Amino acid sequence: MSGGHGHGDSQVNSGPKGSDTHKHKDKHKDKDHRHKDHKKDKEREKFKHSNSEHKEHSEKKHRDKEKLKHSDGSSDKHREKHKEKDREKRREEKIKSSHDKPKKEKENGYVRAISPAAIKSEPEEDNGFYPSPQHKSSKREYDDEAFEYKPKKVKSEHDKKAQKRKHEYEDDEEDEDIKPKKKTKDKKVTEGKKGKKEEEEKWKWWEEERYTDGSKWRFLEHKGPVFAPPYEPLPDKVKFYYDGKPMKLSAPAEEVATFFAKMLDHEYTTKEIFRKNFFKDWRKEMTSEEKSKITDLNKCNFSEINEYFKAQSEARKQMSKEEKQKIKEENERLLQEYGFCVMDNHKERIGNFRIEPPGLFRGRGDHPKMGMLKRRIRPEDIIINCSKDSKHPKPPPGTKWKEVRHDNKVTWLASWTENIQGSIKYIMLNPSSRIKGEKDWQKYETARRLKKCVDRIRAQYREDWKSKEMKIRQRAVALYFIDKLALRAGNEKEEGETADTVGCCSLRVEHVKLYPKMDDQEYVVEFDFLGKDSIRYYNKIPVEKRVFKNLQLFLENKQPEDDLFDRLNTSILNKHLQELMDGLTAKVFRTYNASITLQQQLKELTCPDDSIPAKILSYNRANRAVAILCNHQRAPPKTFEKSMQNLQSKIDEKQNQLSAARKQLKAAKADHKASHDDKSKKAVEVKRKAVQRIEEQLMKLQVQATDREENKQIALGTSKLNYLDPRISVAWCKKWGIPIEKIYNKTQREKFAWAIDMAEKDYEF
Repeated sequence: MSGGHGHGDSQVNSGPKGSDTHKHKDKHKDKDHRHKDHKKDKEREKFKHSNSEHKEHSEKKHRDKEKLKHSDGSSDKHREKHKEKDREKRREEKIKSSHDKPKKEKENGYVRAISPAAIKSEPEEDNGFYPSPQHKSSKREYDDEAFEYKPKKVKSEHDKKAQKRKHEYEDDEEDEDIKPKKKTKDKKVTEGKKGKKEEEEKWKWWEEERYTDGSKWRFLEHKGPVFAPPYEPLPDKVKFYYDGKPMKLSAPAEEVATFFAKMLDHEYTTKEIFRKNFFKDWRKEMTSEEKSKITDLNKCNFSEINEYFKAQSEARKQMSKEEKQKIKEENERLLQEYGFCVMDNHKERIGNFRIEPPGLFRGRGDHPKMGMLKRRIRPEDIIINCSKDSKHPKPPPGTKWKEVRHDNKVTWLASWTENIQGSIKYIMLNPSSRIKGEKDWQKYETARRLKKCVDRIRAQYREDWKSKEMKIRQRAVALYFIDKLALRAGNEKEEGETADTVGCCSLRVEHVKLYPKMDDQEYVVEFDFLGKDSIRYYNKIPVEKRVFKNLQLFLENKQPEDDLFDRLNTSILNKHLQELMDGLTAKVFRTYNASITLQQQLKELTCPDDSIPAKILSYNRANRAVAILCNHQRAPPKTFEKSMQNLQSKIDEKQNQLSAARKQLKAAKADHKASHDDKSKKAVEVKRKAVQRIEEQLMKLQVQATDREENKQIALGTSKLNYLDPRISVAWCKKWGIPIEKIYNKTQREKFAWAIDMAEKDYEF
């Protein structure tokens, strides 16, 4: 989706009808023309309800067409009149058919008489931060590069010609009418351009009003999930050995044995807790005879099974082009059938329509449940969610769903409970969908609201450091850490259920050390604990004297395993945050601090005279500052050293090229000095440009090397996709002329289409 186009571009592309061909040159006239064109759209809406209105609209359209032909000096009116009538007839039929459904929906008691695409979304606590759309229309179809809405018929495959002749409105109009004819005649052409057409028909949901009754959708239809394929038994020649002797396992036991065998080369299978949990769950799948024989995991030999799967993996890599194509086609077929749903009259992509196959649970860090068996999910475990009036998904033959619901207050399509931790898993829409986009937008708008009251909140928690109540002091110090260090709040959890990870509220005495003086700094606090996903948080930070004194007080007479904030938990903190600002949570603080940091860093680091690669390096450095703040670490990629060596080789090669080019330039200058003719002068210019080009290429490679080295242990993606208001990045790109593709890849551009379309270069978080 090409969200970055301004309205000016859109006008040129969309080709308004019945206007003077020179109008687009005049900005004010263009705006006026666009307004008129919108009015015509409204008139077009009216004629579906009234024949007389339709006739009037048609005649007006015809008069406009006649004027255009006169101004062009084009051929005879009679032929054009018949053409215009044909076009109007086709448009009327198309619009009538496309409006059948919305009429029914109105009868079913919908909010207003429009297509589901334009019905309001649910309200938010900030009284609807979404602005009302500038234009309201009964039926809206958005063209990728056009600001005006057009009937669906117009949105054909005329883009190629339109691109070549952007300023020739009359040609655009001809294309609109000619192309649909081609569509009916030649199906192959249509199919060939299917991808492009889908890309064109992006739903600009952010220009529409939201539902006011808390519902997420009015109509939802999908095919349900794709289940993992059934287990295929091992060939007879592949043996499992127990105590040195081959042993044939029953199918359920053999399947679980293959899960362990596939992981033999992984360090997990050497961990005691993993082996213990696996063996316990494996025995549950065995027959009584197998249980009596297999009593010691150390006597089990899975090596032949492991070799078999390695060979299978290698065979897949060696597949012929035709075999790979066949698999690709099958995956594409499944995607087209199960990977999309219809939500409120729009086709939306589903995020994860495949159900995870059974296997062994790994967990993050030293998870106490690692090695346990993740059971196969069956149709009987699945709750389906869709609308009553939709075609319900069918379970596989001979099975049935656990339940079919019609709950439009939730956004999931299917759900089930997994057996390891008892958590509920969902099938949701893709990040580029309206549902996900609205949630993102709301998140960043909430963080922007915090910006307006953050000074008041900070003043209050500083005052609370002096409170006579210990619980208020603890709450105020915890809030200071959440604000200053972007710590997560931390959730209560049952002991032994998950890895020993903590957040701010669940910090223990052993996680902090106090130093009145350290490295020429006063009142230093050293943090060392495992945060989310068992990622270590280590930081030494100077704090204000009163915070330091309070921490000393909180630590008095406590053991290392005692809670630092023993009068505080996440519920108490969140309740307090809600009182400070509607919708405020610890995550809102992280989002606010991350976004404001990016904006400030971009202002400081971006140099107007820098080249595009240098500006992108500045962007990544700003992003890196946020990732460090949020403690988004990663292990250096396994291929890091090799890729750096390859990059260094390219740099060395480019330096040699530059050296040679400079010598050639020097020789050309000497030659010109001797001869003073035009030929030698041109040669000098050519050599100078060559040197310039190689210098730019070298700089680009050097910037790339710096960037990679600095990013070695920092994960930029997490903050970029989850904590940074994308409008900051989009505005920065527009301000400095950086292609958005350099910052966001295709998937990310789809996810942030709303921001790309909406943010201008002067946007401030």
